[in-house]
Amino acid sequence: MLQSKTRWSLASLDVEGEARAAVLARSLSLSPLVARLLVQRGYDRVESARQFLHGGIECLHDPFLLKGMKAASERISLARAHGERVRIYGDYDADGVSSTTLMTYLFKRLELSFDHYIPHRTLEGYGLNKRALDAAAAAGVTLIVTVDTGISAVDEIAYAAELGIDVIVTDHHEPPHILPNAYAIVNPKQADCDYPFKGLAGVGVAFKLATALLGEPPLEWTDVVALGTVADLMPLTDENRVLVRFGLEQLRQTDKPGFRALAEVGGVELPALLATHIAFSMAPRINAAGRLDHANAAVELLTAGTDEAAAAGAFRLDALNKERQGIVDDIVQQAQAMWAAKREAAKEAGKPAPSVIVLAGEGWNAGVVGIVASKMIEKHYKPTIILGIDAETGKCKGSARSIEGYDLHAALTECEEWLEHYGGHQAAAGMTLHRDNLAPFEEKLSGLADAWLEPEDWVPKLTVDLSCKMEDATLKVREQLAKLEPFGAGNAAPKLLLTGITLADRKTMGKDGAHLKLSLAGQGKMLDAVGFGYGHLAERLTSGAKVEVVGELAINEWNGQRKAQFMLSDLRVPHIQLFDKRGEPDCDSVAAAVRLLSATGIAQTGGIVLVPNEQWKEAAVQSEQSGSDQSDQSAPFQLPPAFRLLTYDELIGQSVLGRHLIVAGKPPSAERLSAAVAACQELEAVHLLYGIDKEQCEFPTREEFGRLYQLLRRECPLPESSGRETLAQRLERSPRSVGLMLGVFEELQFIASENGMITLSAVTGKKELSLSRTYRDGSRKAESNAILSLPVKQLSEWLNVQKSITHNDQNEGVVHA
Repeated sequence: MLQSKTRWSLASLDVEGEARAAVLARSLSLSPLVARLLVQRGYDRVESARQFLHGGIECLHDPFLLKGMKAASERISLARAHGERVRIYGDYDADGVSSTTLMTYLFKRLELSFDHYIPHRTLEGYGLNKRALDAAAAAGVTLIVTVDTGISAVDEIAYAAELGIDVIVTDHHEPPHILPNAYAIVNPKQADCDYPFKGLAGVGVAFKLATALLGEPPLEWTDVVALGTVADLMPLTDENRVLVRFGLEQLRQTDKPGFRALAEVGGVELPALLATHIAFSMAPRINAAGRLDHANAAVELLTAGTDEAAAAGAFRLDALNKERQGIVDDIVQQAQAMWAAKREAAKEAGKPAPSVIVLAGEGWNAGVVGIVASKMIEKHYKPTIILGIDAETGKCKGSARSIEGYDLHAALTECEEWLEHYGGHQAAAGMTLHRDNLAPFEEKLSGLADAWLEPEDWVPKLTVDLSCKMEDATLKVREQLAKLEPFGAGNAAPKLLLTGITLADRKTMGKDGAHLKLSLAGQGKMLDAVGFGYGHLAERLTSGAKVEVVGELAINEWNGQRKAQFMLSDLRVPHIQLFDKRGEPDCDSVAAAVRLLSATGIAQTGGIVLVPNEQWKEAAVQSEQSGSDQSDQSAPFQLPPAFRLLTYDELIGQSVLGRHLIVAGKPPSAERLSAAVAACQELEAVHLLYGIDKEQCEFPTREEFGRLYQLLRRECPLPESSGRETLAQRLERSPRSVGLMLGVFEELQFIASENGMITLSAVTGKKELSLSRTYRDGSRKAESNAILSLPVKQLSEWLNVQKSITHNDQNEGVVHA
């Protein structure tokens, strides 16, 4: 057995859903798997499914459905007519950079007199600020158009009005209770905005403004829309899906120098570009500019007019991204140490650790703390806030990332009394506060988490779209799954649960064996599965195990060959695994168990080292005290703290927690081994360390007893000393086996042993062999030895059956709600 690292939430279709999927499959020529996925995602009618798969420009909504759009477009047209000086005011993340870039394209086309301004993340912080407004007024700016920012700038926009500057806000963040008194606000999330789609990115709102002013959607700019939408994790549904799909097509054949250079430094082949390439290659480099330097560098790259300027800009961003990675690694190490100390302090005080991680450090770069927060969640799965402290002012600027069920924006709203500024949404946010307020801030956030979250919410949830069999894991099905792309937030790559499979082989790959490659067998077919970062599980999986894997169906292309491949997200083994070390050199000792723990890396997982009797245990304890095992003087003996040394008598009948049971030395019997396995709760694996004596498994047949009796009738009397050897040679059995049969005959009074001679007794009647205790004990022991010597597959099946029987017996009469 091997537990999954996440809790799996498996979706399913009812009878009506299955029927609708069948209709889709027939009508749209889809595989049953793809049709079922469409139904699960809400596209359960032929027309809605066809639109999702093939919808184009006709799916884009009228931009004038956005509240404030008419006023915004008229004011910009007025500025154009009067030759006013206009300033684009953007944000420093990838969405803000994309929005600023798209607005630059627009204003150039409109031939406006304009420039752009993006605040410095560290020196100015997020959003509009009064010094920037003063500078705009001094430059003769009479109209500011914000992109991806401005919805919370109540005071700043009022100040702009005092300076004679009109402000048009285009934004997509959650509006506060009090909105700024701007000339116009264009944000689909306004409470009284009837726009049918609320999931636009900042660059999506900018695109709608461009559509309104140009009279048609500028599809040639959807490449920039795709960048900002994917980078900001906006849902790839509704018109976002259409815009990103158009944008990916634009990028695959782009003639824009900036995008070509960005792809080249990121190692991205543009003709094969996917949304994931934007998310993991392009967006981090765009973000690096605003995190470590100034976001203007990213805007200059995306608006570059020559290959030379673009190449220089791309190399600069690539260098910044590498620098950013190093800074993140350093802060993560410091944050981990700080969190460990905080947990230890809580433990010493007899309190639980805080339910929300709030960590702040002097000198921490505010531009990367959001990434650090994400990495902390990966390790600890708690809502996390990471802040950089200004040592002189005590001001803390930071970013937060959340887990499912914990609404960050709602939590920060509850903490408004300590916050100078905050903004964001359910999953991510930014904030500013003074270091003196960190303690009550943390306490409040943790209290909200305790109140809002259930126990299961603290375990990462993996949503599984469908359960499937090996027949579904084909190249043809994967090619049809591509019809559901682009994948991303709101339209995730389908997660499939693959069942009915057996592990044929496993191996590690990559540097230090960090990754895992599995060969899966089922329904007469084979499928490779790859798990990045799962290399540590190689020693915890055994060939022949029945496994269940969750992941994504992918295509592996190598040397011109294409085949289906499974990319692992999680896996589990639903039965106890058996690791067979029987018969290996020096396997029959406690020292071998210690070597096993050291070699396989399971020393910290917890379990039991099981020895046959008290003598074994005493010998092991003595050898531990002397520093070595008596059976191997060169090997130091020390059992890890997570493991207990027990005998069968100490274990059987108990209920002991232990994920690993290491059987050191041959068990007294198969029944005793079964009882020991039954006593272990949460057991994942049994490791067998003992020798196998095949002869002990071969109990004489009744025919062999008959042949021996006929020999005795002809040969008796026989000398005891040499007669046994003679009989063994004649029967081609071992002297030990012949000795057992002679013991049975003597117990049944067929023979007698007198004066060193074996003599035949007078038989008064027929006697059943099973009347002999020696026969019964020998037969039972041989049967037990035969079980203990079974090939690993059969022995594993036997142990799991015994475990299941014991579990069922224990639960007889229990009524489950």
